[in-house]
Amino acid sequence: MTEPVQSAPEGKVIFIRPRSGWVRVDLRELWEYRELLWVLASRDIRVRYKQTLLGVAWAVLQPTAAAAAFTLFFGHFAQIPSDGAPYALFAFAALVPWTYFAQALSGSAGSLVEHRAVITKIYFPRLLLPLAPLLAGLLDFALAMALLFMALLAHGRVPQMGMLALPAFLGLTVMTALGTGLWLAALSALYRDFRHVVPFLLQLWLFASPIAYPASIVPERWRLLYGLNPMVGAIEGFRWALLGTTAPRGELLAASALTALLLLLTGAAAFRRLERTFVDVV
Repeated sequence: MTEPVQSAPEGKVIFIRPRSGWVRVDLRELWEYRELLWVLASRDIRVRYKQTLLGVAWAVLQPTAAAAAFTLFFGHFAQIPSDGAPYALFAFAALVPWTYFAQALSGSAGSLVEHRAVITKIYFPRLLLPLAPLLAGLLDFALAMALLFMALLAHGRVPQMGMLALPAFLGLTVMTALGTGLWLAALSALYRDFRHVVPFLLQLWLFASPIAYPASIVPERWRLLYGLNPMVGAIEGFRWALLGTTAPRGELLAASALTALLLLLTGAAAFRRLERTFVDVV
């Protein structure tokens, strides 16, 4: 956030300096720059599929291929339970939100370093950079969801009322990706070795989330602690809304939602606190 700038008489020079101390997120300023956010998100989409052989088909190929591998190794060979649903749908319903989360988090975490040439030349709300990958990823998410709905219909599963809750579980996923992405974006700008943390973090997070297995296999005494992983509530919520599996318990959802909110608030605060140094270090 910068100090307010007044229009200067001709011949005067205006200096824009960062504010000191903790700075709140200026939602009004973000709204004023909404067209730039759309430009950044559109650019992310174009760059992702430029000169690709399959184009946007990659949006559905990634979760589909992963679901096939999970079905073979975890569903067929390891005989992992799937809460009464066909294991292929069980895995696919989890991999669709997870793929969006992983791509959005990776994009947000590297957004400042990727756009360092722009950051050092002009002023705009730096929060737009980690926000753009989340917006761009919604296209891939929508395409994958369309394929998932077709798979559900092919298995004779008609939409249920629980699907009305899908936006809430998507919101939980977005909050988790953005909160974590803000932390990693700020730290990656200051310390370049944090770029190597993201793939490692996502790999650990994948196995700490109920993607290949249901949350019900976690012992009861550890269930609430397990729910502190916000993707637990999001993935279990997606499965319940789409497949009609056992509904996630209220305390598990509450733990996931509180953790996601804490990540978002602290991530935004840390990002704004460190924002004044980005131009000098990025």
